[in-house]
Amino acid sequence: MVPVLVVAMIVVFIIINVAVRLVMDRRREAKARKERLAALDIGLRLDFAEEAPSLKRVDVANPLARILAVDDETIVLDSFRKILVAAGYAIDTVENGREALGLVQKRTYDFVFTDLKMPEMDGLDVVKGVKHFSPESDVVVITGYATIESAVNAMKWGALDYVQKPFTEDELVEFAKKCLYRRQDRQHKRLASTVRVVATDRPPAHEFGLPGGVFISPGHVWANVTVPGLVRLGLDDFARKMIGRIDAVELPVKGATLKKGERLFSIRQGERRVDFQAPISGTVHEVNAELPQHAEWMTRRPYEHGWVCSVQPVHLADELGHLHIGDRAAAWYQAEIARLQVMLGTAPGAAGGLIEGQLEQADENVWSKFTQAFLQV
Repeated sequence: MVPVLVVAMIVVFIIINVAVRLVMDRRREAKARKERLAALDIGLRLDFAEEAPSLKRVDVANPLARILAVDDETIVLDSFRKILVAAGYAIDTVENGREALGLVQKRTYDFVFTDLKMPEMDGLDVVKGVKHFSPESDVVVITGYATIESAVNAMKWGALDYVQKPFTEDELVEFAKKCLYRRQDRQHKRLASTVRVVATDRPPAHEFGLPGGVFISPGHVWANVTVPGLVRLGLDDFARKMIGRIDAVELPVKGATLKKGERLFSIRQGERRVDFQAPISGTVHEVNAELPQHAEWMTRRPYEHGWVCSVQPVHLADELGHLHIGDRAAAWYQAEIARLQVMLGTAPGAAGGLIEGQLEQADENVWSKFTQAFLQV
């Protein structure tokens, strides 16, 4: 009987503890909401005409994100302020695109929400301007049903997503939360513009890794000379991290004769296919037959399990001179990183940097430029 009473007391204690925590959490949230609404009232009574004539600004303590919203309908901006401030976001609102772009050049925003149909400057021009002046700001298009096609087109110019009006409070809060999660996920995948030479088989998570003693080809295929005189080949860390998701791997044929610069293997990402070229000439001695069923090996253990094939070389001494290794490889990697940043419109060395899987969302034009400029031997 006593053990039962003890267990019962423990269960009751746990239930009471959880209930108290829930009540306290709700009180804290209610208090925070009240403070945010007070900030909303104060912000609307301040004058920000020097920055932009129509600007209305509401700052909150420790905001989830800083948002700039631009729309020529004041009722829409009123809704944004009331809903998003209560949800924990700091927000500026203006009534035209020119004022929005002026603010983007002065202040840092996590998100810019812009209507598509506005006089003087439409939303597409705002999208282009924000991505030019502040590439790190995510742009969200506000659209009506009739302009959804235009909103999708805006995403080709760099918009993150679109929200359709009219919207309810819950719909806008959930949409903002989804956008924030996507931004946080991208920032988690951000890559430092540095190169680390590693002795392990595992590449560094947020940097570009070069394996010590392994050659890298100009087409971003790694080559490792093994003891019997064979050369193992695979996808290097730069190409893998920029391409991102790998849905399928197409291996060469065992026994096939290759010349330097010919297709060695291919990877697929959805409907896209990219070919990687052989950095050396020779005969395919062995293929990694399990790799197509375990494409993740290219990410997790590329040099131990993620190799594509081994080749019996015929002109190894001559062709190794065209590959990069050691300090030379590290310097070349740095140049490749800077070159890609220029191609993607990010200034070399900028805080934005590169993002793992960045090319997954790129349009066909950018994808084609990357494959032609970076994957040729």
